[in-house]
Amino acid sequence: MSYKPLVYLASASPRRGALLEQVGVSYERLAADIAEVQGEDEAPEVFVLRMALAKARAGWLRVEDDLPVLGADTVVVVDGQVLGKPGGRADALAMLERLSGVSHHVLTGVAVAGQDGREMSRLSVSTVTFRPLSRAECEAYWESGEPADKAGAYAIQGLGALFVARLEGSYSGVMGLPLFETGELLAHFGIPVIGR
Repeated sequence: MSYKPLVYLASASPRRGALLEQVGVSYERLAADIAEVQGEDEAPEVFVLRMALAKARAGWLRVEDDLPVLGADTVVVVDGQVLGKPGGRADALAMLERLSGVSHHVLTGVAVAGQDGREMSRLSVSTVTFRPLSRAECEAYWESGEPADKAGAYAIQGLGALFVARLEGSYSGVMGLPLFETGELLAHFGIPVIGR
């Protein structure tokens, strides 16, 4: 039996691919390299939706058939400031120290671009509360290699789950692809999700 993708995924994230597979959506990856720079005075919600849509649009320009393109972007926000991927050990430790013992928001924008210029996007907002972290825990976590390429320097689906005291919102959204919103978008583009 041949593998027939239903959608293109404009993301290199293995987590996003695994989440699509979890709900039975076959996909093909597309590179969508865009500059992920927050505009001056741009609200985090606006930024993450703009990035998701930019990835979907960039992917759509590369496809040669009619399959829609799915793009997503995730940021961690604490006290109104966006924490992206850490620039190194010191940056990651500073992020983890900042998240220690407090609540923060994880925003994930998801967007689909398709035929005839059709575009749709959705925003997932979750609140994550970390227990207090010791310096030794943060250093050991950095040494695990997990936080190096993660927004906010942690992964809820990995060792970072040990830090999460409370989650309000979407677990899959914190991972990087909110399945509720993604399912809604894909249904609008004719992609079957659980018998829709």
